[in-house]
Amino acid sequence: MKRFSAILLLVCSILFVAGTAFAVPSGMNLTFKDGKLGPVTFSGAVHAKAGLKCSACHPSLFPFMPAATGVKINMKKIYAGKYCGACHNGSKAFSAKDPKNCIKCHNVMK
Repeated sequence: MKRFSAILLLVCSILFVAGTAFAVPSGMNLTFKDGKLGPVTFSGAVHAKAGLKCSACHPSLFPFMPAATGVKINMKKIYAGKYCGACHNGSKAFSAKDPKNCIKCHNVMK
């Protein structure tokens, strides 16, 4: 019985550590510095406040670590409905194609 309890405790500890190692806070900010109109900062908190869960985009639209997977996000792909453009199309969320919305993501002052 002691052996079973020890093994159970070990398994639970491993699962806990593994779960926290891969957990990403919904309030996470991620800045893409390659934007020609200035850096783009993705705000997890803003998207969570809109009612979205991480699973709405991960991993279907975005891998969890874009830089590590070589994913390159650009406006051509967004306009085609990929990545941010899957929602920022004017139907689900503001349109990325509308020039007046550029400053909602890009900041030339940063």
